[in-house]
Amino acid sequence: HDASVEPVIVWLNGTHGAGKTTTSALVQQLIPDSHVFDAEKVGETLMDIRPGLPETDNFQHWPPWRPLVVETARRILDYAGGTLVVPMTVLIEDYWREISTGLARHAIPVRHFVLHADQETLRRRIAEDTVLGPNSPFRLKYLEPYAEAARTWLRDAAEVIDTTHLTAAQAAREIARAVIGDTAPDLADRP
Repeated sequence: HDASVEPVIVWLNGTHGAGKTTTSALVQQLIPDSHVFDAEKVGETLMDIRPGLPETDNFQHWPPWRPLVVETARRILDYAGGTLVVPMTVLIEDYWREISTGLARHAIPVRHFVLHADQETLRRRIAEDTVLGPNSPFRLKYLEPYAEAARTWLRDAAEVIDTTHLTAAQAAREIARAVIGDTAPDLADRP
């Protein structure tokens, strides 16, 4: 990999149904030498521990999750270089501080974006989701915590991309341009 390109993390935050997974795959296509790291897999690993860790409704509440995400991201960047695109909802400010401080300790710059959409749009997207199924209760229960985070700390901690009237491709292009400048190609330009 090209060592002249500084490693960077492009973190895509936003609630469930905001389009993080779709957008992250498109951002990865637009930013050269980039990979997508799904930090949820770290949570799944913790959920697989037997006997189980103390019961929780969200693996992010387990203290090992946050430093493991930092360490995994750092190791991937050390190995692969380039840009790491991380689509992951983090709605608790202390958890975001722990992750971002951990990455800063390793001198890894983070571009933190939040894919925002109004509640009505999010509800419609969740209702129409063909992958996880319509009206997933898991996703719906995060609409209010997301709204609260957006109202309080998230807008100050991230660059907001309002996706209410954007396609995932348009949002991805906006993010890629913010990260690498106007050299970001159009997805339509790709072979």
